[in-house]
Amino acid sequence: MFVRIIFSYLVFGLLSLNALAADDETLYGSGKHRFSLATGSPGELGLLQRLAEEFARGNDAQMLWIKAGTGQSLKLLKEKKVDMAMVHAPAQVDTALKDGWASGKTLIGSNEFYIVGPKSDPARIASAENAVAAYRRIARTNARFVSRGDNSGTHQKEMQIWEKTGIAPAGAWYIVTKDFMTASLKRANAEGAYFMSDSSTWIMEKGVAPDLVILFRGDKALINTYHAITAPVGATPGRDTAEKFVAFVASPAGQKIIAEYGRDRYGEGVYNDAAYARQFDY
Repeated sequence: MFVRIIFSYLVFGLLSLNALAADDETLYGSGKHRFSLATGSPGELGLLQRLAEEFARGNDAQMLWIKAGTGQSLKLLKEKKVDMAMVHAPAQVDTALKDGWASGKTLIGSNEFYIVGPKSDPARIASAENAVAAYRRIARTNARFVSRGDNSGTHQKEMQIWEKTGIAPAGAWYIVTKDFMTASLKRANAEGAYFMSDSSTWIMEKGVAPDLVILFRGDKALINTYHAITAPVGATPGRDTAEKFVAFVASPAGQKIIAEYGRDRYGEGVYNDAAYARQFDY
């Protein structure tokens, strides 16, 4: 009886883990040429679906999207668990290319980061001269600040700014979610806290944070460039199809989708295309 109970718990646990994994995986297209891609916000906000379905129709392809932040996406690519990744961490991408476990770095577009927060702006960041000064004001006043804390591209950018301030954020005012962008934005709204949101998420999801407003933007350090990289030749089963997808995304047809995505609904594009992003790609 005891053995049966333990076995039941183990089976239930495995099923639960599989269910959680399934929540982070989505299929687009129904073609025979299957490939896998890891990324975060472009998938969460629907741009990836638009690109994938257009590509699949013309290439007899099927994409498996793995929902993961930049850090986890790169890890999955390094471990040969996905065929490609779309990430916003240029320095890490360059390291991956140098180390030989990624190839084909391709600039695909950009957005930027906004620092949003309560309308009362208790740290007075709206008048800060740059992002570093804004972060210093938040820390100095112990104003609540939400961090994703998940090694995503957003979290890495946040920590780069904190490093420049010379401050190691900690304490009750510094709230770590270990969650994705929209969930973290909701948490910031609930806490009346500051949060660094990417502009694409803010344009599409600001309704989940009715008590927050954009308080700081415009620092060039907050521009967020996205690159696509693939596994090396022969490293993963769908690598060659992934390479074709990258070429499509970089083509005039793919770039038109990126530049126009969301414009009909929000009155402005959710992402900038590679031509715009190139001025910030170092």
